[in-house]
Parts: sequence; C-alpha cells; structure tokens
Amino acid sequence: MGSSHPITEKQATTPALIDRFGRQINYLRLSVTDRCDFRCVYCMAEDMTFFPKAQILSLEELYQVSAAFVALGVSKIRLTGGEPLVRANLPALVERLAQLDGLTELTLTTNGARLQQFALPLKTAGLDRINISLDSLSPIRFHELTRTGHLHDVLDGIHAAQDAGFERIKLNSVILRGRNDDEILDLVHFARRKQLDLTFIEEMPLGIIDEHDRAHAHISSSEILSIIKQQFDLVPTQETTGGPARYHRMRDSDVRIGVISPHSHNFCGDCNRVRLTAEGRLLLCLGNEDAVDLRQVLRNHPHDPEFLQRAIRDAIPKKPESHYFNLDEPPQIVRFMNMTGG
Repeated sequence: MGSSHPITEKQATTPALIDRFGRQINYLRLSVTDRCDFRCVYCMAEDMTFFPKAQILSLEELYQVSAAFVALGVSKIRLTGGEPLVRANLPALVERLAQLDGLTELTLTTNGARLQQFALPLKTAGLDRINISLDSLSPIRFHELTRTGHLHDVLDGIHAAQDAGFERIKLNSVILRGRNDDEILDLVHFARRKQLDLTFIEEMPLGIIDEHDRAHAHISSSEILSIIKQQFDLVPTQETTGGPARYHRMRDSDVRIGVISPHSHNFCGDCNRVRLTAEGRLLLCLGNEDAVDLRQVLRNHPHDPEFLQRAIRDAIPKKPESHYFNLDEPPQIVRFMNMTGG
C-alpha cells in the first residue's frame, strides 16, 4: 500500500472519470455506516433515526463499488460514516481494499473513541492514514459538543494510532463562535506537542439543527488563521493531501495547519471527489442533492462490474459545477452530515 507501488500497464491505460467541467474524479469518500456513537451538535440531531440494516450496503457491496471506482481511475478512498469504527468487521474490508491494484491511498476519518481497539488491526490490514475529529480539549466542553463522547477516549485513541505506526495523523476541528473558538490556539499547541497535523473546518450547513444559530456561530477560516498568527508565523504552502484543505507551515515545526472553507473560500473549481452514502447513493456534490442509486445497480446485477462501472461513468457528467451555502437561509440540504458520509 502507498505511493511506492509501481504503475502497471493496466493502470497507465485506466479510463479517467472526467466531469463536464474538466475535473478528474480520483477520490471516493466511502461511507460504511450512518451510525455513530457520538451526537455532535453540528452533525446530527440528539434523537436520531438510522437506516434499517437491509438498506445499508454489505461489506461485499462496499468492496464491489470501490473496485469499480478504482478500475475507473480513482486512486484514493477515504472511509467515513457516521463513525466507521462502529461498523462490524471493518478491518476485513480494509484488508481487501488495500489490495486493489491502482489504489494508492486508503484513509479513514474517525472520532477516535474506538481507536484503542482498532488502530493496530487497521494498520496491519493496510490502512495508510487516519484523520481524527477533535473539537475541544476540555472534557466538559467536549462532552457538551459531542453529547455522548468522552475526551479521554479520543486522547487514548490518538496515542494508540501513533503507537500503531500511523504517520501524519491529522486532527479535524470544527470551530463554532461562542462554543470553542477560544480553544483555537490551545488546539494548535496540542498539535505541535503531539506532532499532529491540524485542520480547522468551517461548519457545513447540512440538516436542520436547534443547538445553535449557524449564521451566528460561523467563524471564517481567515479569522481562524488571524488568531493563530498572533502567536505563530504561518507560511502558506502548495501542499495537498488530495482534498479541499489549504495548508500552512510554521517555521519552527513540521506540523501542518490546514483550513477547509466551504463558505468563505469555495473549493469547487478543482473538486476531485464524489461520495457514496452507506445506503448506496452516489452523491456528486456535498452541497447538492444530485445522486445516483448504486445500491439498485448492485442488487439488480450482483457481481457484474460492467453494469456498475457504466452507472458510475453515466453519473459523473451530472456533477454540478459548485455548491451553494447561505447561512441566512434554512438549510438547502436536509440530510445530516452522518448521512452524507464525512
């Protein structure tokens, strides 16, 4: 696993997925479940209803979709949820995905609470990198933001991931004005001490929530960077991990500070991603409802990759040019982030 794999003749001739705006799709965010052991205030309602098991793709179906995308030129897959580590037998899926010829990076986004148990099995199975959500270093505030989570579980999970040998572990922090914006510098100091990359994310306005007013809670990436620059000299870089984050370096540290700015710095122009929900809906854009039902294709034509690849190729031209978020209006997208897939 990893970029050291030689390029085979088959890979060199792999057909690329190009949308009608000339963007090549080489990154799949694959949701393995809509369930989560947290109830983060910006992600979902406190009292959630999840999909029945029969509606969720099986591990075999998840593998078949992944194999079809890789055959069509996708080189990076990120496993998401919900919380992917609540999905039974996830390391077995990772092991199969890691062997796909043409896949150069297999990553995971997690809340970290179960990494003590799963970090080593995931590393052994072939997982390349891990992103861990961490929005507060205060145990009380962490519990308030997650409703059900305990900070010590995540901190122990970070240590377990490091002990398992994962490199360039990245923290993701969603910053909300009046909730945790006073911890921006604390999170940077923590990342520097632990040698973790850190990305600050503007809240995604998906689903209807009543915990806070999103317009009032919004804090832009520019403001976050300004706060960090009060103590650290940030230098913009051209580095990328294949997603929408823009990275900065500090002259006295190897840690990268990133920002993801769906509101203040639209990243649609070079979007290279599509998402597959746990129920098999291919979402062509985070902020639009354009979707194709791949579950129906899978179940109407089991173990027939030609039908699946054709459905994917036919879907890509429908990918919209951009998303549109307006915090002063009711959410255009009523599905919650856990249903969207990371």
